[in-house]
Amino acid sequence: MSAQDSQEVIAMLSDDIKGEHAAIVQYLRHAYAMGEGEMACEIEAIARDEMRHLDWLAETVVELGGDPTLDRGEMTVGGATIAEWMQRDVGLEQDAIGLYEEHIKAIEDPKIKRLLRRIVSDELAHRHDFQHFVEKSKKEAMEPIAPLQAPGGKPPELSDMLNWGIRHEYTVILQYLYHSFLTPDEEVSEQLEDQAINEMQHLGWLAEELTDTGGVPVIEDTGIDRSTDTADMLRADIEVERMVTKEYTRQIEQVDDPDLKRLIARIRDNEIYHDEVFTDLLDEVSE
Repeated sequence: MSAQDSQEVIAMLSDDIKGEHAAIVQYLRHAYAMGEGEMACEIEAIARDEMRHLDWLAETVVELGGDPTLDRGEMTVGGATIAEWMQRDVGLEQDAIGLYEEHIKAIEDPKIKRLLRRIVSDELAHRHDFQHFVEKSKKEAMEPIAPLQAPGGKPPELSDMLNWGIRHEYTVILQYLYHSFLTPDEEVSEQLEDQAINEMQHLGWLAEELTDTGGVPVIEDTGIDRSTDTADMLRADIEVERMVTKEYTRQIEQVDDPDLKRLIARIRDNEIYHDEVFTDLLDEVSE
């Protein structure tokens, strides 16, 4: 494949990555605002499928000599009812299927075509699931526990605190995944991906805590380190872990609710573990 051809394929895969990124956030926002329940859990599982797709696509971009995009495509998160949300998710899946089918026709590399066909098979299943959710939510007259865009019900200072954590967790998910894609060190890549999964759990816990009383999660990044040298990546990741550990420790001292205090303490302790893992890895790659 020529350099120009590679750049054309990278551009197509970058569009696909943006779509997967948008789907992850849109589906998580819908799931969190629905509260606990079987449907919300199924939607979170679909979001995890989309995260796998993003991972596969980003790794393919790196193999082609490109830099995986961290941009997010357009989301359609409006609507007043769960049925409307699910219909928007059907539309997002349909758009993704159409784009993938275009790219399958345009890309000549058989390995990449095979990957995109594999992803399409998931998207077809997701579209079917969301169509089912449209009918189910209408039939059961399901109502959200929280809005998608209106101010939340928690006191402003507590909503701000939780959203600080949500923005942080979302940022490091992207940062650790980006670093895992680019580092040539397999152990570092594996550990970064593992910790990104843990940060995804943190984001979910904080978002659910906020939406339980009508709050709205703000899932936006605050600035991602784009180092390409493995040691520099780890230094940046250690720095952000130490910063957030201090902030969560401060929050623990300010929070009165014992359940929330325990939740933040659990997250803080996980961050300390991440710091220790990254520090050991930095020592190894610096030898």
